[in-house]
Amino acid sequence: MNDAVSRMTLDTAEPTPALSATGKPLTKRGEATRRKLLEAAEEVFASLGYHEASIVKITERAGIGLGTFYLYFDSKQQIFEELVVDLNRRVRHSMSEAMAGASGRIEAERAGFEGFFRFTAAHPALYRVVREAEFVSPEMLRLHYTRIVDGYEAGLRAAQRDGDVDEALDPEVTAWALMGAGELIGMRYLLWERDEHDNPPNAMPDAVIDHMTRFIRNALEPRRTPGGSHD
Repeated sequence: MNDAVSRMTLDTAEPTPALSATGKPLTKRGEATRRKLLEAAEEVFASLGYHEASIVKITERAGIGLGTFYLYFDSKQQIFEELVVDLNRRVRHSMSEAMAGASGRIEAERAGFEGFFRFTAAHPALYRVVREAEFVSPEMLRLHYTRIVDGYEAGLRAAQRDGDVDEALDPEVTAWALMGAGELIGMRYLLWERDEHDNPPNAMPDAVIDHMTRFIRNALEPRRTPGGSHD
């Protein structure tokens, strides 16, 4: 496996240990309760939006007492921001896991987007929560995208050094462009086509991924002259 492939992952850091609202480390039971609150918040924010959601609705969905909420979060804004971080970490992990066995950059691109689409199909809240962050917490919106792009850009730079990606491309611009394409394709084929009664949730059609991979290959692969050398 070449060096570029070995550094394609988007999620290499261990997650930050969960803390209580007072900043103390949580027990296993406390971590489980905090996770239930985040999962409930994901459902409530996705179905109602930030402004219609409430702490009461979140705790009711989680089956947890209202007072217990404040042991883990001090406000609706804080749990919303923590949810953005949590969704970001999990979607990067899904993409990173999918890319781990890739044998080249184009294969890794396809695998990474497949991981993204699988996560989005299972967690459509990602779209609504991130979009609402633009107005609720703009700094969290920026954090979400830059965390993805930072790892993406590093992988593209490594692939350029190994000759897998056109060296004339700007890795930062390319990372933002590909991320934007993936997000809109996911919106079109997963959210707009979504049947809420489907179980399991809708999957991205293979044909769409095939066409996207062809587009990415044409965009990334080094340009060669008719004689076989690089431009």
